[in-house]
Amino acid sequence: MNIKRILILVFFAMPFFSKAQQQWQSKQAVLMTNFAKDVNPDHVLPEYPRPQLVREKWMNLNGLWQYQPATDKNEALPNGDLSKSILVPFPVESALSGVMEHHETIWYKRSFTVPSNWKNQRVLLHFGAVDYEAEVFVNGKRVGSHTGGYDAFSFDITAAMNKKGPQEVAVRVYDPTDKGGFPRGKQSLYPQGIMYTSVTGIWQTVWLEPVAETHIDQVKMVPDIDKSVLNLKINMLNQSNNLIADITVKDGANVVQRFSGKTNIELLVPITDAKLWSPESPFLYDLEIVIKDGKKVVDVVSSYFGMRKISIGEEDGFKKMFLNNKFVFQMGPLDQGFWPDGIYTAPTDEALRYDLKMIKKLGFNMVRKHIKVEPQRWYYWADKLGLMVWQDMPSSNSYTDQPVALDEEAFSSELERMIETHWNSPSIVSWVIFNEGQGQHNTPELVSKVKTLDPSRLVNQGSGWTHFGVGDVLDVHSYPPPSVGSSKTQTLACGEYGGIGYIIPGHTWKIGPTYVMINNDEEYNNLYDDFATDLTLFKTNHGLSAAVYTEITDVEVELNGLITYDRKIVKGDINKIIAANERAINDYINLTAVLPTSEKEAREWKYTFQKPSDNWMKSQFSDLSWKSGLGGFGSVGTPGAVIKTEWKTDDIWLRQDFKLGDLSAFNLDDLKLYIHHDDECEVYINGVKAATIGNYTGNYSLVEISKESKNALKPNATNVLAIHCKQHTGGQFIDAGLSVITKK
Repeated sequence: MNIKRILILVFFAMPFFSKAQQQWQSKQAVLMTNFAKDVNPDHVLPEYPRPQLVREKWMNLNGLWQYQPATDKNEALPNGDLSKSILVPFPVESALSGVMEHHETIWYKRSFTVPSNWKNQRVLLHFGAVDYEAEVFVNGKRVGSHTGGYDAFSFDITAAMNKKGPQEVAVRVYDPTDKGGFPRGKQSLYPQGIMYTSVTGIWQTVWLEPVAETHIDQVKMVPDIDKSVLNLKINMLNQSNNLIADITVKDGANVVQRFSGKTNIELLVPITDAKLWSPESPFLYDLEIVIKDGKKVVDVVSSYFGMRKISIGEEDGFKKMFLNNKFVFQMGPLDQGFWPDGIYTAPTDEALRYDLKMIKKLGFNMVRKHIKVEPQRWYYWADKLGLMVWQDMPSSNSYTDQPVALDEEAFSSELERMIETHWNSPSIVSWVIFNEGQGQHNTPELVSKVKTLDPSRLVNQGSGWTHFGVGDVLDVHSYPPPSVGSSKTQTLACGEYGGIGYIIPGHTWKIGPTYVMINNDEEYNNLYDDFATDLTLFKTNHGLSAAVYTEITDVEVELNGLITYDRKIVKGDINKIIAANERAINDYINLTAVLPTSEKEAREWKYTFQKPSDNWMKSQFSDLSWKSGLGGFGSVGTPGAVIKTEWKTDDIWLRQDFKLGDLSAFNLDDLKLYIHHDDECEVYINGVKAATIGNYTGNYSLVEISKESKNALKPNATNVLAIHCKQHTGGQFIDAGLSVITKK
């Protein structure tokens, strides 16, 4: 697409406010990004908003609008000017809007003048997204309404326009947020913990474009690399039988294919010797579509597409996620898509690109867009940069203490519109319908609906918690270490893990609790690296196909981002994070037991529930009065636990003797603790502390042990592994062993 030419046209077409700079003043949020200073009220997010269906003529309506709160959602359109100003498309609650308030119902209003060269064409008014209910008026006439906070919508406003001179557009928005049972993701009127500031009103670009009465309404592109074709359907409004689409596919300046066919039917456009899209090589073809009625050109649009395939294959006896018919381990961060200054709306297009650029730079090949849908330019950058995307459906009643009645119809409708709006992006490889059981309902039916709508992508029934054995993915959540489920029919993913909290003074919104809090870069790097080792182990031995680290940035109270919320500081050592991610994606490891766990064959331990004397972990301590029992120890229902001996008290102390051969048989640096614990525990080898481990795991994971404990090992002699595990809440379990890891 000719972006330079489009931006020049927009520059001359946009209405200007001579006093906009004086009228608008950003508010000051707790934190602000460096991108905030680049916000210009005369040129707010001026980029073309719909990169996969581009027309040259258009007008950006972002900028300064009139604004005022309304009494209720039925209030009549006010006469005259509104009382205040707001910078569109930043949500009313955001600092960049210049308002930074919440109101359940609000009015917007502004004027515009269409260019003279739009004469005799229909004029479409587009909204990228408005949260939640929008009713739109042009010159006082109602032109339509829309419900749903995450999808684009438009109205043909031609009949409501004056024949010449200025036109006026007004929008009334109603958004009950927590009081409505519709999709709203992480928004809340009562932000705390993992819920964040609410978003009300226009939060994506508003724009106009002229079209002929007969014009392209939608283009659907589905690549088929096995048949070397692009399945292309061009849907027209006011179709006539004589329409022909002339299609040109380009690789840069080179024409790859010319093809002609009818509209409103599926066309098979040959793409021979296709260059495949992947994170390593995110190649995109340019596409031009010219619609003709005889010799008359009716419509012209440009677009792009990627030739790639996402599927489920089988490897090493496991169902795996395949990209372009090969297994690729998908490794990415959770991305909430919140900004301290713009909330749902990135300050600039460069800011929108920044998060994705950093995800790529840190060595990830995937990103999970978490219960939010982004503007189409976000997916454009994911396509261009080469990141696979898991697209979540925004959840209803998210983490609400007193949920309202679930609006199932709204959820189903918005799910469908999300897919139809974004199904052309090659970066999107998976649709995630539910997250952690939030507002979960009719799961089998909705999985079937999504599979019917888009059979070309994977469908995740629910990331974490409640599973029904439907769809392509069994996705578990585990904090802080990762975990893996078990299935013979579905591919396995760890849809959330990690959450390493790290406070960077001067760059926090508010300090709150997290899964695990560390104090310095070394601790951060080591723990992140340990988790990468676990992923490599799960991939090698359990068939894990994908993992999602929580998360790319801090968000308000959450301090577990790899980057601070203001996007100013990367936590830890970038090179070590890159190395850990690349290892998780590319490496496989062998696990050789020095002291086996009871995971496969139960082993006998000495144990007690009564607090022993202070030297209980020493080699010379007598445990004759302790009971004997088979590992593991725990209570029924604990995730990932195979229980041989019941443990229901607050504490348990364990000891096991084991004989060790010649230490020269392996490298001590490769010796790790292999442990499944719920909750925290202390581990000793021959009386020397090997590790102190907080929180809990949902599976066996590898933990680094101290050099002192390794040096305490006795070759060709009997050694003692001793553990104290403490129960706090939920399930409880303990089992452990020692293993040597080597690269496969």
